[in-house]
Amino acid sequence: MMNRQAALDLWRRVTVEQVAGDVPDLTARQTAILMTIYLTDGPHTVRGLAAALNLGKPAVTRALDTLEGLGLLRRTRDEDDRRSVLVHRTVKGAVHLSDFGDLIARRAAA
Repeated sequence: MMNRQAALDLWRRVTVEQVAGDVPDLTARQTAILMTIYLTDGPHTVRGLAAALNLGKPAVTRALDTLEGLGLLRRTRDEDDRRSVLVHRTVKGAVHLSDFGDLIARRAAA
């Protein structure tokens, strides 16, 4: 098991490499939302993400605006409930998270 200092240093090394690269500079909230969408079963809605992450719907919506603008996800209206917005994965988002996971694995092994 990794100790606290090693875990924090891993997170620091991953963060430094990520912000130095040409990938989107996501906030912790945006990253948490993106990983929730890609790593948990859907369908995902703004309401469901807000509940799962204990965030307000406006905060989730702002994060989704940014993530959608970057092409990391897309949103559509739920045809069964027009008040609800469905959040969908994209290829670009899947590649982003795959690369992020590879970066963490490389830094953990170093």
